[in-house]
Amino acid sequence: MKGFNSKALPLMLVFVLVTTSLVQQGKSHPCGSTFFAALVQLVPCRAAVAPFSPIPPSDACCNAVKTLGQPCLCTLVSGPPIAGVDRNMAMQLPDKCTANFEPCDIMK
Repeated sequence: MKGFNSKALPLMLVFVLVTTSLVQQGKSHPCGSTFFAALVQLVPCRAAVAPFSPIPPSDACCNAVKTLGQPCLCTLVSGPPIAGVDRNMAMQLPDKCTANFEPCDIMK
């Protein structure tokens, strides 16, 4: 096996195991791997949740909301403040997108 470095094998195995573990965790977590991963999914909704925005959610936004799901949307809405996002408008996305989610219970 010319060109194969046997010292690199343990490092490669560790890399593969860690990567596989992270991918599995991301798949099993209901909102992706992190709060920010869930937030990124809602980027298409940015215009619809800007303070005082008269812009309705786009089809891409509604698809993102439906894909994300109610628990993750509620996590985002009740999580840390997000610059440029009106929480009340974000909570209206399921109704505007006909997603049929239960309302979020958030602590104010």
